Order: sequence, then structure tokens, then C-alpha cells
Amino acid sequence: MTDEKHRIFEELKSLTTERRNPRTREIDLAPAAGILELMNAEDRRVADVVREAIPDVARAVDLVTESFKAGGRLVYVGAGTSGRLGVLDAAECPPTFGVQPHMVLGVIAGGRDTVFLSREGVEDDEEAAARDIAARDVSDKDTIVGITASRRTPYVIKALETAGKLGAKTVFLTCNEPADITVDVQINVIVGPEALAGSTRLKAATAQKMVLNMISTASMIRLGKVYENLMVDLKPTSAKLVERAKGIIVMLAGVDYDEAARVFDASGRSVKVSIVMARLGLDKQEAEKRLGDADGFLARALGER
Repeated sequence: MTDEKHRIFEELKSLTTERRNPRTREIDLAPAAGILELMNAEDRRVADVVREAIPDVARAVDLVTESFKAGGRLVYVGAGTSGRLGVLDAAECPPTFGVQPHMVLGVIAGGRDTVFLSREGVEDDEEAAARDIAARDVSDKDTIVGITASRRTPYVIKALETAGKLGAKTVFLTCNEPADITVDVQINVIVGPEALAGSTRLKAATAQKMVLNMISTASMIRLGKVYENLMVDLKPTSAKLVERAKGIIVMLAGVDYDEAARVFDASGRSVKVSIVMARLGLDKQEAEKRLGDADGFLARALGER
């Protein structure tokens, strides 16, 4: 065994995510319902572990919010399942919060095709990681979130190192004990051995998705993209979202469906502008100015806070 292979072998032995789970050792003999019950029992542990990491997740949210306010971006970087989760969360931000696609990016080892078809070896390509970060013009305005269940993925670590040298804020999200890496925030959600040893698309991926949900959603809330618990900056890109937008206007402006549809069109199809127009009796230009003066926070524009 070569020195490099032996090093990796020893690294894997030390990872919680690679260990065998004593609770699922007979999963191969269980009937379908029994398999599912064992998996569900493991999944129930995830939320509690994520809760323990909230202080570190909050620090990451502060960094991302700071980046957004400075005109910077949130950039997720990962390989395999972790990379796909970053791509997924990034893709959901424009329709949910009405932001431009470049504001939240997902970078996956191996590029776009790897989202749909796994490619062996790309997670080890450090040179590609450095190129991928450079290609996105990462700067001190951005926050880079590296995602890896194992804490050792070379592509992710190199991406974070490269981004840090460019002045970007860096966050490292793992499902193992803290790694020896220089970042601004390290988030460790240690969910324990998987139902299938080493299959981190299970509990580890669930934990990672929960944390990414928290980071993007909380950051957007702090930018004024939400009023109470409603998505008032949603982008009406489908028939469903158009009707959801009208429903929010009906609810918050106290108007009927026809009036909500009228003001929605008059506002340029903006939920927030529609509500300010309807509630305060303003035209589109006046409503937009009021929202601008309130930094986009609907409650402030309405004089509620």
C-alpha cells in the first residue's frame, strides 16, 4: 500500500460517517417496513444535532448577510451529494426571494454535468477547485460555504483556501469532528454513523440540507425578503406563483381577489409594491420610493416598525 493510499485509509477510519452503526447491523435481514423503521429512527436524530449547531450557523448567517449588503454573493462549493445540495439551494433562491440568479451560486466538483451523473475522482481535483473559484471572480465581498460530510474532500478544502486568499469570508460545513482548517466559521453537525456505513447521502445529507435551508432563508429574511412569515418578494414565474402572490395581497392588503389582481398588474407584478399601494393609497412610484427608504422591509414601509 502506497503512503498516499495508506494516509487516506487511515483518514477514513477516523471519520464518524465511515463507522458501522450498531443499531442497523441487521438491516439486510429486515422486511421492507423494518428497513424503513430503522432508517426513520436514524433520521429522527438529525434535527436535534442541527439544533446544537445553531450558534455557528448564526455566525454564518451574519457573514452571508454582510456579503449581500455589500453587493456580494453566497457561493456554495461541494462534491457529490454535498455539491448537489448546494446547487439545489442556490437554484431555489430566485423564485422564493426574487433575487438575481448570480446572488446565490452552487459550484460542484466536475461541473454542471456532475449534478445529474456522478463522476469518479473529481472530488480530488484541487487544481479544478482553484480554477472554479477564480472563474467566478470571488472577492472580499463574497461568502464561500464549503460543504463536505467527511471534512477531508480535497476539492472543497482547496476551494476554501483559494477563496480565503482572495479575501472572501469562508464557512466550512461538515458532519464530522472539527477539521484543522483556517476558516471564519466551522459548522459541525455530527449525526453519527449512517444506516449504511459511509452512505452520507442519508443522515449527513439531510443535516446539510437543513443547515443550507437555515443559512439562505435567515439571510434573506434579514434583507427584508419576508414579511411576518410570508414570501413577499417571491418571483411570479409560474401560474401557481402568480396566484400565491395575489393571495398574499388579498391577505395583507385586505382587498378582494379582483382588486388584488388589478393592483398586482399596476405594480409591475411586485407583491411588496402592491401591498404598499393598496394599504397606503399610493401609486407605483410612490410605493417604490417608500420601500426604498425602508431598505425593502415591508413592515417599515407600512410604518409598523
